[in-house]
Amino acid sequence: MEVWTKAMKLCKIFYTVSADFPRDELFGLTSQARRSLYSIPSNIAEGAGRDTNNQFSHFLNIALGSSFEFETQLLIAQDLGFLKDNDFNFIYSEIKYIQNMLAKLKHKINTQTF
Repeated sequence: MEVWTKAMKLCKIFYTVSADFPRDELFGLTSQARRSLYSIPSNIAEGAGRDTNNQFSHFLNIALGSSFEFETQLLIAQDLGFLKDNDFNFIYSEIKYIQNMLAKLKHKINTQTF
């Protein structure tokens, strides 16, 4: 799935970028942002492995919630000056794109039978 692939790539990018966050944030914002971000492809994968569209939709809801959690943490990191503008702009546009893809996939699953 394209959305899973994009989320996996964004995880790798953010792990690299967040390595430069202050050391005292390692168990705070850095850890929380990373956890919410890798929750996205993890929940997409888990949902795809379920038996019904309702179950898949449920896990897409969790992935979408995690994406909004990550977006908030990304905005906090930007406000605190932890990110370069170009890194923030790219990651922010990617998470918004992933959110849009998740919403469309969820709608498709809820309105169609595979």
